[in-house]
Amino acid sequence: MLVVDKDILGISTAGLDAAGGGLTAREIAQQPGVWPQIDALLDSSRAALDAFLGPLLARGNLRIVLTGAGTSAFLGECLAPAMLGKGWRAEAVPTTDIVSGPQRFLQADVPTLLVSFARSGSSPESLAAVELADQLVKNVHHLVITCNADGELYRMAQGRANAYAILLPDATHDRGFAMTTSFTSMLLAAALAFGVLPSGAASVPSAAAASLHATALPLLQSLVAQQFKRVVYLGSNELRGLAREASLKLLELTDGRVVALFDTPLGFRHGPKTIVDDETLVVVLLSNDSQARRYDLDLLRELRNDGRAGRVLALSGQAAPELGADCVLLQGAEGACDLALALPYILFCQSFALLQSLAQGIRPDTPSVSGTVNRVVRGVTIYPYAGEQHVPRC
Repeated sequence: MLVVDKDILGISTAGLDAAGGGLTAREIAQQPGVWPQIDALLDSSRAALDAFLGPLLARGNLRIVLTGAGTSAFLGECLAPAMLGKGWRAEAVPTTDIVSGPQRFLQADVPTLLVSFARSGSSPESLAAVELADQLVKNVHHLVITCNADGELYRMAQGRANAYAILLPDATHDRGFAMTTSFTSMLLAAALAFGVLPSGAASVPSAAAASLHATALPLLQSLVAQQFKRVVYLGSNELRGLAREASLKLLELTDGRVVALFDTPLGFRHGPKTIVDDETLVVVLLSNDSQARRYDLDLLRELRNDGRAGRVLALSGQAAPELGADCVLLQGAEGACDLALALPYILFCQSFALLQSLAQGIRPDTPSVSGTVNRVVRGVTIYPYAGEQHVPRC
């Protein structure tokens, strides 16, 4: 259920509604309360889900393709490193890549589980990717994780022996333009479904996010007041995909007026670091993994010592002296894995994007002033697959 009748990020819900941001603000704020519901839902579905997934995951040659478009594709980027760490062959391949190059991204003779993430379940590329997989892969199964009972993907999965759908609560079906609750809920649902996160794992990120949302307003306001023209999000491994999602949220909600980029802390040095100037905010999403964290902290120190960025902010689940004052420290998250950290981290980034949008005079629920970017993508022509005979050989 959406948060109602209270201030959100220091603004009354009536004020947010008048500014065209009430839906998005409520959908950001409700997340700590929604995540335990996802945990309970997956727990209650465990037997049926295991009956579907168990035989597939037991296959040594199974290929797991995590797919979606835009934000839904970034879910796969967050999940794939953790799933690879469990010993599965997991790959994040956007539906937009599958549709434009099916012969490159679908392997006919490799048993495949296509995991489709979809808020609405009606995007043209999402439907086409499923059809192409059915057409081209000899042994294919589908796991659909969606927020919309009326979506075409959810309907497709009904009554098919090779398909299983996880339908999330209606509260996860964001009505605002930007994917917020839908992103975190689908991420959590998939992590629980595959056992990357254990049952009950929502409690730590939920408590951390609730505490963060209650205390972060002064910091968020100070960041917005600096009027950064560029924002860079950096994260390692699972948090790389999260950095990409954070950058997209800022681009979407500011209608492209604030330039947002993403990279890994190690990759940032290899050219992209040239973007940093005194009008740039750099946000480092620190890993709790001891190996990755050493590299994250190295770059954090380097950026601050360079003195070129307007500001360098660290988000962390663990305390450390070098984090300094410009740090968001999550409460009770020192032992959380990076997928669990991702949930409160992105809530902070979503909140920043919302406040930036309002500061720009944009209506966050419908931020595209030109109307050329829509909540559900329009104008996509899906062409029939012509077959490999039409692919020029290298």
